[in-house]
Amino acid sequence: MKKIGVLFGQERTFPEAFVEAVNAQKPKGIIAEKLEMERVVQGEASGYAVIIDRISQDVPFYRAYLKNAALSGTAVLNNPFWWSADDKFFNNAIATRVGVPVPETVLLPSYQKPDGTTDESFTNLGAMDWNSFHKIVGYPAYMKPFAGGGGHDVYKLKNEADFLAKHPQTGQLVMLFQESISFTDYYRCYCIDRKDVRIMEYDPTKPYLQNYVQGKMSKGKQLLATIKDYVLRLNHALGYDINTAEFAVRDGIPYAIDFGNPAPDADLHSVGQENFEWFISKVKAMALKRARAYKEGKMNLTWGKFVTDSVDGNTVNIASIRKKMNRKHSSKNTSKKSE
Repeated sequence: MKKIGVLFGQERTFPEAFVEAVNAQKPKGIIAEKLEMERVVQGEASGYAVIIDRISQDVPFYRAYLKNAALSGTAVLNNPFWWSADDKFFNNAIATRVGVPVPETVLLPSYQKPDGTTDESFTNLGAMDWNSFHKIVGYPAYMKPFAGGGGHDVYKLKNEADFLAKHPQTGQLVMLFQESISFTDYYRCYCIDRKDVRIMEYDPTKPYLQNYVQGKMSKGKQLLATIKDYVLRLNHALGYDINTAEFAVRDGIPYAIDFGNPAPDADLHSVGQENFEWFISKVKAMALKRARAYKEGKMNLTWGKFVTDSVDGNTVNIASIRKKMNRKHSSKNTSKKSE
């Protein structure tokens, strides 16, 4: 019997509904359950064909467990090795290479030296060109941790004086200094299995549980098609099995604001019934597909085009991703016009 396990923390609605949905389908030779872990021994198989990871970003012990499980062939969704390696600054850099608009962004060294370092630890760090940073990004702007942080330690900056007052508050955090996009519309998009996309109207200014705008979207088809295209470009490059991407629309152009959320909000009370049911359905289909394809001892992780191109060609062929996605998008538009 192949097992699909859900690894989670405080959330309840998604894990319970997912397990129930899989088992209600009665797939031959497959069962879903809340993951049970009693010991972690190096090189020892986990006993799961598929694990859906919803919590290891906050629990280093779980992250180590998942890497060990992947070694024995478990398909961990999302890939714990890539998830451990990427960060928001690097993801932004990839976006610029695959043709997805992102806010102007600069990486700032931590205001305070990391513990255990001295001035000599920064022999290679020259005088930062702060004047150019302010010109590149402009104001208003944001400072936020380069590696994420679930919305914590985010600072909105009105001007250069505000920057100088708030930067010392960031301590040892390495921060992004990022352009603020004054948007007319905002969207949050699920992406499952790097092919299924659900675009949801979203209001980031409202409190939690009130962010998702329920009902039919009234925006133009071309804008939504562009957003879907951008979501797929990003997730093909990054290789995430489960992710959300957020877009702020300014002057008709969708800018990717945050698109590295491999354990996205999937709480029924937050996302609403329709979005919740869609999410359960698509994650279930992907997990069953991966469970059926599972072969013990074989590496069953998903890697994005950034990594596979690096390995196969010994160079990072990001241009090929952009060319392929542009060609795909162009053919779709041509097909629609001929209908």
